[in-house]
Amino acid sequence: MRAALATLAADADHENEDFAAAAPGAAVLLDGAGVAGAETGCSHGVAWFSATLGGLLLSGVTSRPNRPLTDCLADAIDRVRCLHEETCDLVHRASPTSTVVAVRVGAEAVEYLVLGDSTLLLADKGGAVTAVSDRRLDEVGRQLRGPLDSLPAGTPEHARALAEYRDALTGRRNRPDGFWIAGPDPSAAEHAFAGTLPRSALASVTLLSDGATRLVDRFELASWREALDVINSSGPEELIRSVRAAEADDPDGRRWPRGKAHDDATVLHWVLA
Repeated sequence: MRAALATLAADADHENEDFAAAAPGAAVLLDGAGVAGAETGCSHGVAWFSATLGGLLLSGVTSRPNRPLTDCLADAIDRVRCLHEETCDLVHRASPTSTVVAVRVGAEAVEYLVLGDSTLLLADKGGAVTAVSDRRLDEVGRQLRGPLDSLPAGTPEHARALAEYRDALTGRRNRPDGFWIAGPDPSAAEHAFAGTLPRSALASVTLLSDGATRLVDRFELASWREALDVINSSGPEELIRSVRAAEADDPDGRRWPRGKAHDDATVLHWVLA
């Protein structure tokens, strides 16, 4: 396999809560989530959760090649829960959660799974690019954002509106009328988007956290094809640099309203032989 990985924290003082890794025949990317400024109920923190879940998931995907990815994710969630349910409050509103993208490449087929608002790009040998994105969080977010998007980022008013929005969003987490994300409940894996494609049809797979997809799905400065062209020609780092440059041109979120001026950004690009 030939894989390239780039990741960049939101800022130098911020622990990167994304996790990405690859092994022969498999790759995973997770974007950890919590509630900024709130006690999480978990002594380990968001970065620990995404890294631990990601490592266990990658192990399960590679060591049990015949087990469906949804079952591998459920197993990994259950194992992480067992690691800290005796010491941490896992039903706390701010307990750590994570998006998940997983890919397994076999001799004949490519299996994939997407849960939460990270994205998988599937590029076929004819040049077409398909984005597999879980937009349920975005749909719920649009219903709840209220006055948030009209306020400049970094102001006290924006901070208060953001806290109210996140409280409301948390109340819709892992519910049929809301969105699904990996947390303490293994059943969330059942709600992932999963599929299988012939390996012979694909040229590459690319896993991206939502901090790296902003150039396309929030800023609308590029198409998925153009974003992938940047990765192919200049590497994942260049795509992240382009995101940061756009963010720097709109530091207050006036042009592109968003909860965070910057976000952790991660790209794992895998060219299939």
